[in-house]
Amino acid sequence: MAEIILALDVASADQARRLLDGLPELRWVKVGSVLMTREGAPFVAELRARGLQVFLDLKWHDIPNTVAGAVEAAAGLGVAMATVHALGGQTMLRAAQVAAGGRLGLVGVTVLTSHSAEEYAAAVGRGAGLKVAPVQPGSLDAEVARLAGLAAAAGLRGVVCSPREIEIVLPELPAGAWVVVPGIRRAGDAAGDQVRTATPREAVKRGATHLVVGRPILNASAPAQVLAELLTEVGRP
Repeated sequence: MAEIILALDVASADQARRLLDGLPELRWVKVGSVLMTREGAPFVAELRARGLQVFLDLKWHDIPNTVAGAVEAAAGLGVAMATVHALGGQTMLRAAQVAAGGRLGLVGVTVLTSHSAEEYAAAVGRGAGLKVAPVQPGSLDAEVARLAGLAAAAGLRGVVCSPREIEIVLPELPAGAWVVVPGIRRAGDAAGDQVRTATPREAVKRGATHLVVGRPILNASAPAQVLAELLTEVGRP
């Protein structure tokens, strides 16, 4: 059974509180860069006091010592999961995993779900006119697999990938690894800026363990009803 993680992509702690007060069935929340920058560690502590598991999604990508220090700080806050970017490389990933010390699950970000193949190629310097072979449309799969393998080799708890790439990362990961999947949309939901999406049922069938859902709940007139539908779809009683 997969977990539903609500992405608290809201403007303030007060807005988050009002939303959470109406979602008693929720077990996991994701805190990203905007809310963490605005509200900070005290708000994370407040979420923990509500009994929620916190996924701190800051996608650390820095020198190993800095990332290790950030992981230490996150562990001290009691977060359950945090992200590091697999593009940071083996030394950084291993330093982060050592710092985690089993106190939280680190997951490696592979390729952001907002990227097309062409945009990713430009970002990593593999486009037309460059000496390195370009990333062709449809070949993001190889990049996702490569980065998932780096995360697994460093001992991370799992990876973040799009729902369309779950089968690609699974062979690179040990049994029981976490596969954290954003870009979750119910049938009929707008994709927004997410390029590679799937329904909850599709993602779970493919092997996702944690489904990150934001706008389908945040923008709903009845958030609790949408959450109930998602929980039913992933088989949570």
